Amino acid sequence: MTTTRLHWADLPGSVHRAVTARLGTPVLAAQTVSAGFNSEIAARLTTAGGAVFVKGMRLSHPRVWTQRREAEINRYVEGLAPTVLWHLDVDGWSLVAFEHVEARHADYRDTGDLELTVDALSRLGRTPCPPIELRRAEQRWAAYVDDPGVLRQFGGNHLLHTDLNNENVLIREDHALLVDWAWATRGASWIDPALWVVWLIAAGGHGPAAAEAWAARVPAWQTGGPTVVDAFAQAQARMWAEIAGDDPDPWTAGLNRAAQQWARFRGRS
Repeated sequence: MTTTRLHWADLPGSVHRAVTARLGTPVLAAQTVSAGFNSEIAARLTTAGGAVFVKGMRLSHPRVWTQRREAEINRYVEGLAPTVLWHLDVDGWSLVAFEHVEARHADYRDTGDLELTVDALSRLGRTPCPPIELRRAEQRWAAYVDDPGVLRQFGGNHLLHTDLNNENVLIREDHALLVDWAWATRGASWIDPALWVVWLIAAGGHGPAAAEAWAARVPAWQTGGPTVVDAFAQAQARMWAEIAGDDPDPWTAGLNRAAQQWARFRGRS
């Protein structure tokens, strides 16, 4: 499910004034950012002191909790994500401001971008889960496995990003940053590189074997045994088939095809 993107000018004047007070300087220009699916507002705000990135939702939005999640988790992912500057709830809106970074979205067909993403996922794989409320991996995918016993191996105490859309990976000159932590999860460290396999296949230029070879460069991948990864691949195929339904949009259809392709590949192993 996507959210309709609004522009900065669409927000009430009271919100503009509150943001100006928080910034300590007027907003000189606002540029809507088109990437991403969840936020109603995503904008680069330019001030005399520089730029900030602000994303937001109405407090009545069913996914407004993702705003709080991003603000809560940020201090635990220092160096892996842009820094949150402030979180503000005002006049029916929830806004989170981040440092603005000059970067581009990852190209999953580019070797250099893949290497930087491997490094980011490797660092994330060593990151313990922070002491905040997060959904558990064994809960998220319970409906898509045949053997409930395998779910124990989905569990763990590592921080997972779980939404490795290439637009959530920002590439700077020498490192990658992970953005949009709305679906952060507590679980086994091998899960993020496993999820990355589906995105790599969907990006094109990677069959399942090549995609897994990239995932295998992330040390955490090695902690997932073949049987549990087989079950996880099947779970992803079932989940994306459910999301796609009978008449998916092209983006969802592509991810569904990639998940089915990976599950067939794992089923032959």
